[in-house]
Amino acid sequence: MKQFFIRIRTFYSTLQSKIAFYPSLISVLGFVFALVMIIAENNGISRHLIEVFPLLVVEDGDTALSVLSTCIGGLISLMVFSFSMVMLLLSQASSNFSPRLLPGLISNKRHQVILGVYIGTIIYNIFTLFSIETSEEKFTLPGFSILLGVVFSIICLGAFIFFIHNISQSIQINNIMDGIYNQATKRLSSVIERENNSETKTTQAFPDTEDWYSHTSPKSGYFQNIATQNIINVCKEKDVKIYITVPKGLFVLKNIRVLKSNKKLEEETVKSIFSNLNFARGEYIQDNYVLAFKQITEIAVRAMSPGVNDPGTAINAIDYLTELFALRMKKNDLGVFSEEGVAYIKMAVVHFDELLYQVMSSLRTYCSQDPSVVQKLIWMFAYLKQQPAIENSYMEAIDEEIKVLMEVTSFDSEKDMKIIQKLANDILKP
Repeated sequence: MKQFFIRIRTFYSTLQSKIAFYPSLISVLGFVFALVMIIAENNGISRHLIEVFPLLVVEDGDTALSVLSTCIGGLISLMVFSFSMVMLLLSQASSNFSPRLLPGLISNKRHQVILGVYIGTIIYNIFTLFSIETSEEKFTLPGFSILLGVVFSIICLGAFIFFIHNISQSIQINNIMDGIYNQATKRLSSVIERENNSETKTTQAFPDTEDWYSHTSPKSGYFQNIATQNIINVCKEKDVKIYITVPKGLFVLKNIRVLKSNKKLEEETVKSIFSNLNFARGEYIQDNYVLAFKQITEIAVRAMSPGVNDPGTAINAIDYLTELFALRMKKNDLGVFSEEGVAYIKMAVVHFDELLYQVMSSLRTYCSQDPSVVQKLIWMFAYLKQQPAIENSYMEAIDEEIKVLMEVTSFDSEKDMKIIQKLANDILKP
């Protein structure tokens, strides 16, 4: 039963990232509401409205048809224009910043909900239109349904104005990076909180996994998430410890060894463990905070490419990376999951020095010739050196990256080089 709920949750998370999820859901609600209103009209709900607010009821069938037809035609035009704006946003974000940003922009709930409101209102007005006969008197016209159709159309106009404002904000690179940063911060903070939880802290050292039994992956895809509590329950039941050899975010090929156990496991037990590992065809920051470092780094690299040449955007990206690295320094590199002080699961993680190297290897390639950007990188290292680190190796990794950066940095101006060298030497002082 737990595996069934895990699959349902995984399927729901995948659906949420699709641009058609909320529009489809709201469209169904619009259809259902139209049927409900038809039943209510048959029970005489419009007669009560005429008695209370007669001015709100349309008295002529032809007028009602014209009003709803106009609303439907106008809403279809708004929907087409709004959808075109979404496609333009995705195209510009892909070409100007990074194609990796597309999943996050597509899954924007605001855009999906607005498109859904358009479609739901159109469907409601169409079915209301079917229930109107021009020969009917005002006492038999679906007056309340027509009034709701007009109200919904007016709401769509307000939603369109909000959509224009939101789409103009979404295309700005600062807002894009801010959204990435917020998602990564939320995910990373939750991981750190779990590690600091006294109930999950381990009192045992995880044993060496060199001679453990290996198991291959039954499917391929990006390793996105893991149901740790379910796997811990399996480990406690079978009295076994397991080691997941790939970190989150890595693309796993089928039949590659990704799991080790200290005991030989039955096939059913292996299937039960793998059923709690989520492999997807897309990458999402909500599941893997490392993706945020990659996306912001790609934005900075694209900004410093010769075709764009935008140091200002690169500097802003480094500011976000600085805060993320400072938060990452509060997380350990153990990757151990435990319960009641007993370590049951160890998972490979992207270590701090590896993460710092991946980011800096890309930035060094494009930024080592720009004094302002190199200076910003030095300031980033200076800030990180002042932050509390859970492990001393983090500081050593920072010093190493400063030395490598200075080895590849070269400017035409001796003054620029002296300033940068002085900043680096001040940081490297014991």
